[in-house]
Amino acid sequence: MNNIQHRKQADGEWYRKPFLEQMANIGSEVYRAINWRNKGNEEYAQLAFERSLELFDLSKNSKLTFPQYKELLRMREIWVDFFKYDNQYHSTGESINRYFMYTTIASKTL
Repeated sequence: MNNIQHRKQADGEWYRKPFLEQMANIGSEVYRAINWRNKGNEEYAQLAFERSLELFDLSKNSKLTFPQYKELLRMREIWVDFFKYDNQYHSTGESINRYFMYTTIASKTL
């Protein structure tokens, strides 16, 4: 990985986090990307989008169960489709933020 933004996470800390905590952290970057885009700051939105992808990709290398891995990859696909492509799943910023809000709530119950 070139130009890693989450260096401490990539050095091993990320892999010790439970899946829901990883998803909640990804959700923070997703929220920032959506928020910056809504404010019209495409540069900051793009940077947050790239950081979110970095965290998704770090999670792909975690020890996940098959259902967790499947959920991670599906959510990444939906997120990229919404932010960069045709939005074939008809997602909204609100629906994506809601999904990650629930993962954050669930991570707090661990």
